[in-house]
Amino acid sequence: MAKPLSRRALATLAPLGREFYQRPTRTVARELLGTVLVRELPEGVVAVRLTEVEAYLGVGDRAAHTFGGRRTARNETMWRDGGHLYVYFTYGMHFCCNVVTRGPGQPEAVLLRGAVSVAGEAAIRARRRGRGDLAGPAKLCQGLGIDRSLDGADLTTGDAVWLASDGVSCRDAWIRRLPRVGVSYAGEAAAWPLRWLLDLDAPAAARGVAGAASRGRRRSRAAARP
Repeated sequence: MAKPLSRRALATLAPLGREFYQRPTRTVARELLGTVLVRELPEGVVAVRLTEVEAYLGVGDRAAHTFGGRRTARNETMWRDGGHLYVYFTYGMHFCCNVVTRGPGQPEAVLLRGAVSVAGEAAIRARRRGRGDLAGPAKLCQGLGIDRSLDGADLTTGDAVWLASDGVSCRDAWIRRLPRVGVSYAGEAAAWPLRWLLDLDAPAAARGVAGAASRGRRRSRAAARP
C-alpha cells in the first residue's frame, strides 16, 4: 500500500479534472480512496495515498459547516465549484483539509482523514517531528504543510497541491463504511455511514493496491514512449 513512487512516476501524475469533483459527494468520497495527494513543498515534492475520508452533505447535514445554509468567511470555499481545497483551523491548534464537491452554491465537501506516504517520506516525518503516522486529518495537514494559506486552492491546476490517480482502484471488500468521527452533536446525522476507511490490515487490500499502482505506472511509462 505504501510502496514508494519514483520521481518519474510522480512526474506523470496529472491533476484530476474538475468533472471528477462535480459529482455526488458520496461518490467522490468513495473514489478518493487510493488516489494520490501531491504537495509542492520548499523541501521538494511529497505525496501520500488517501486511506480514509468523510463526506459532509451541506445544508441538510447537521455535521457540515454549511448546515442550514450557513455562509461565513471561514466556510466560503465550500460554496465554490467542486475541485477546490477547503482548509479550516480547529481547536486553536490544528488544520483540516477538505475537497469541495458538486457545483457552485451546493456546499458539500469530503474531509481527508488519513493517508500513507508514497514520496518524500523524510520531509513528511520532519514536519511531523519524527513521526510518520498520517492517520488523522490534523496529522495529514501537518505532514504536508497544509494551512489556511491553501484555503481555496484549485486542485485541478497542479500548482501547490493536487490530487491524481495512478491507476489504483479499491475494491468494496477492502473498505469499511462507518459513522463519522467527533460529530455526536449532529443528532441522527451522527450515525450516517459517511466515513470510508481502507482496511490496511487486510493483506488482500495491501497486495491489491500495490499491484494496481504498479500496473498504472507501467501504463504511464508506455504512454510516454514515442
